[in-house]
Amino acid sequence: MIHFPAQRRGPLSALSLRLLAALALVCAVVAAVWLDRDGYRDVNEDGMTLLDCFYYAVVSLSTTGYGDITPASPSARLVNVVFVTPARVLFLIILVGTTLEVLTEQYRTGRRLSRWRRTVKDHVIICGYGTKGRSAVSALLENGTDKSRIVVVERSGAALRQATSAGLVAIEGSATRSAVLEQAHIRTARAVIIATDSDDASVLVALTVRQLTAGQVRIIAAVREAENAPLLKQSGAHHVIVSSATAGRLLGLSTSAPPLIDVVEDLLTPGQGMALAMRSAERDEVGRSPRELDSLVIALVRRGRVVTLTDRAGAEIETGDMVVYVRDDRPQATAAAP
Repeated sequence: MIHFPAQRRGPLSALSLRLLAALALVCAVVAAVWLDRDGYRDVNEDGMTLLDCFYYAVVSLSTTGYGDITPASPSARLVNVVFVTPARVLFLIILVGTTLEVLTEQYRTGRRLSRWRRTVKDHVIICGYGTKGRSAVSALLENGTDKSRIVVVERSGAALRQATSAGLVAIEGSATRSAVLEQAHIRTARAVIIATDSDDASVLVALTVRQLTAGQVRIIAAVREAENAPLLKQSGAHHVIVSSATAGRLLGLSTSAPPLIDVVEDLLTPGQGMALAMRSAERDEVGRSPRELDSLVIALVRRGRVVTLTDRAGAEIETGDMVVYVRDDRPQATAAAP
């Protein structure tokens, strides 16, 4: 089942809008009858008062129609034909608005699903919306990925609600199943991020993705134990991040070199000061040393391989290189302050 971001008003808001629309319609009919009150015939023959106009409007719109007040003149009958009768239909529509709203919501959801299926491509699939999955989504959004290009695959109902509340399209089911990944349009995806809670599930997801895409979609996976990383790479993952080893490494650095932890947190936390970024080398930068650039370059990516500045190959920038640098990630007002 595919879940789209919620676009609903609260029940009190919807009820209030319907009530206001019904009252406005009654008042409009009262005004029309009052302006042409001489054209109406009352059984009492004592003339139409404002209360009579309200009475006629209510019984006409509700289709009760006692017949004690009737339009007699041609103008009053014309008003009934072109205004009161359509208003009666509209009033009934407002009264049964709940049923119509359900049908409209189903129609709208069907249209959104059809449009999404036609346009979804070059997207990123997040398998698992736990702590790792949410952090991966945050990083994608910070790097400019549009929410419409992110699809979450999750079994937990609570996690699905969190994903749709965040404005993401979510698919209910296990990412280890081919049918679920097919619903996520795995064949036209740009990348798959595996952020499941267990390493065995991550391996199964990687195998399923590789089987469906023949290795054409980039797979990035996270595992808890380092010994499972080679197995994931054999299963088709292009990059494997060992969460426990990374956390342990940071814990060790916090003891031997505490300031390094602050630097790493600064690089990984958005809007704090520094952030890692990557861009294509510009034409006038080709042939120059990375150390000569205005930005702080820490590495080059050449034909899919990372080249550090300590390598002889990293002495000059070549055509097609990607430049990995540290950018100022502070808010503009703070960055501009002396």
